[in-house]
Amino acid sequence: MSPKLKITAIKPYAVWVGIRNQLVVKVETDQGVFGWGESGLSGREKAVVGAIEHYREFLIGRDPFAIGAIWQEMYRSQYFEGGRVLQAAISAIDIALYDIKGKTLGVPVHELLGGKQRNVIPTFATTSAPPGPEMIEQAKMLIEKGWTAMRLSPADHGNGEIYEPRESIAKTATWMVKAREELGSEVVLGIDYHHRLSIAEAVSFCQKMPSGTLDFLEEPIRDETPEAYESLRTMVDVPFAIGEEFASKWQFLPYIERGIHQFNRLDVCNVGGLTESMKIAGWSEAHYVDLMPHNPLGPICTAATVHFAASVANFSWLETRASPAESLGFDNSEFFPVQPRLEGAVYPVSDAPGLGIEVNEALIAAQSFKFWEAPHLKRKDGSVTNW
Repeated sequence: MSPKLKITAIKPYAVWVGIRNQLVVKVETDQGVFGWGESGLSGREKAVVGAIEHYREFLIGRDPFAIGAIWQEMYRSQYFEGGRVLQAAISAIDIALYDIKGKTLGVPVHELLGGKQRNVIPTFATTSAPPGPEMIEQAKMLIEKGWTAMRLSPADHGNGEIYEPRESIAKTATWMVKAREELGSEVVLGIDYHHRLSIAEAVSFCQKMPSGTLDFLEEPIRDETPEAYESLRTMVDVPFAIGEEFASKWQFLPYIERGIHQFNRLDVCNVGGLTESMKIAGWSEAHYVDLMPHNPLGPICTAATVHFAASVANFSWLETRASPAESLGFDNSEFFPVQPRLEGAVYPVSDAPGLGIEVNEALIAAQSFKFWEAPHLKRKDGSVTNW
């Protein structure tokens, strides 16, 4: 097969799969080779579909091997560059192009990224029970099954309409201390506060626990103001895990350059695909920031992130939502018959050409989009707070 291909179609599918909408994208070529990508802007999939349809208009007929040039053209050929919607669209297309190139050349995507530096990808799992005895029992079960790193549960983190940060941190801190006492010092323990706290609340939370209770604190406050995180950094001694919502290397810039965080939670489906992720990885390595990728989406995102994680030096753990502590309530094997599968607490690195996944396109196409909106949380006084 000649390596000179042309893009003939770009097909976005924003459909309900299991418990959520997923936006998967198929890029087709004139020689029958196709690739799959995924977008990460959960809850705003229709906006991303519009951006993908716009990009499609000038990508038809292009050489899919020109991944870097296509990335630059999608990003730079508009006055209002960047942003989460456009970057989510770029991410999905970029990942699909790597899948095409790997399949055409007969090599796995990690070979296109420099070759694998590890044979398996360690993961961290997340407990689903609220802070309490069941959460600790779930954590013990995860340790028995091979996990050495995990994210515990914050209090009042469900889908209720009322959320009081001060009440949450008081309950959560008590059980974080108990968890450390019962689980021991070797296991890595962290918690995700989903940017629901203020600086003062995040400091109070950390002060309620002895130093060493947590190994990482994920997204305690919103990310729009790096100076706010810088202020928080001066008052707590817990490593920060930040970045799942970042949409470019430029958003990571102040955090990396100023030494604000220790773990990059980059999401290949939000940040600009594999092309942008590799740049952030190298930049992070130079500043001794480790990678801890965000991965709550579908198997295409997992596959792309496994290849990425295999190819970089400064990697810690990949998020998995497929552990026995989290029951997703459905099996997506019918939609994605070939996909990454956990072996214990690790993902093996596929050596199949491209991403190494297969998608049941007919079944995906037969699904419909379902409107879903994140809970609009309020405090007891009626004011709106962060979800």
